Formats: sequence, structure tokens, C-alpha cells
Amino acid sequence: VRLAVLASGTGSIYKAIIDANVDVSLVLVDRSCAAIELATSNNTPWLIVERTQFGPDFDRQQFSRDVVAALMEANIDVVAMAGFGTVLDTPFFETFEGRVLNTHPALLPSFPGWHGVRDALQHGVKITGCTVHIATLAVDAGPILAQAPVEVFDTDDEASLHERIKTVERHLYPETIKKFLADLETHT
Repeated sequence: VRLAVLASGTGSIYKAIIDANVDVSLVLVDRSCAAIELATSNNTPWLIVERTQFGPDFDRQQFSRDVVAALMEANIDVVAMAGFGTVLDTPFFETFEGRVLNTHPALLPSFPGWHGVRDALQHGVKITGCTVHIATLAVDAGPILAQAPVEVFDTDDEASLHERIKTVERHLYPETIKKFLADLETHT
């Protein structure tokens, strides 16, 4: 089973994945970023499907088709989202249906979307956490694979809480990916 990691930033989630000895066949990024250096230093093939348009002119469908073409050419079976900065559209999710994993910094279905940590704080919850789920076209709405709780302290702000969630996420996500890949290999 060939796994691709889609990243855009520092590569911290990708690093957690490789530190957990998950075999990554390809790192795909949408811009020049630290994940490229990390892939190079780990002898993992990487490529850029660069997002050159922003705003109303951005063709999300075409960009998604370009990502799919690159992944298909590399014979990718499963995709792990790792801070990929571009929301993908129907062509991607139809092609990899049920095989796109993502992590979210809240206990879904609570607090979906870009501001899960902020929203949890604003609602005054005492426990939040992270969720690993199957990504679908509907943001943060796919089947939940794993969750882990993180206590919210009275002294927390968004940054401090997010850091504690990331610490848990860096363990939960790679372990869930391993289990998902093992289950997939068993059933193919």
C-alpha cells in the first residue's frame, strides 16, 4: 500500500509520521516549504503541484485534478493530509474515496472547520482533543477513526491549547495511519 503525505508548511505532522516509522512513498506540497527539505533528508520522493492562483480566479477543480494526476502517476493508494494548505474538491475525493486521512484539533463532530481550538475555548469546554478521520468533500464530516482527549486549563489561550493538542496529535495520527494501512493490506 503506497502512502502519500500532502503538506504545505513546517512538515511537523509529516515528521511525526516518519518518526513513527510509517513508510511514505511520496510527499506532495502546494508550495515551497520545509516539508520538501524533510522529505529530501529522508530520501522520500517529493513533488510540487504549485498553487499559483488565489482569490476568485482560483480553479479548485482543476487544481484537484492536477493533484489526482500526480498521485495516480505515483501509484498512490492512501493519502494522509498533513497541514495541506489548499482545500481540495470533488475530483480528489471521488478518486480517493475512503482513503484520505486527516487530523483535526478538536473532538469531532464538535468544532469543525479552521478554528476548532478557538471555538472550543470560546464555548468553555473542559475537554477537547484531536480527531483522526476519513476526509470527505464535506469538511471534517467523514467517519471518525480515532480520538484522544486533551484537558483545557483555565490559563489556556489558543496557542497553548493548540500546542498540547499537537503533542497528542503527533502520536495519535501516525498510529492511526499505521492501523489503517495494516487493515487495508489485510483486506486487499
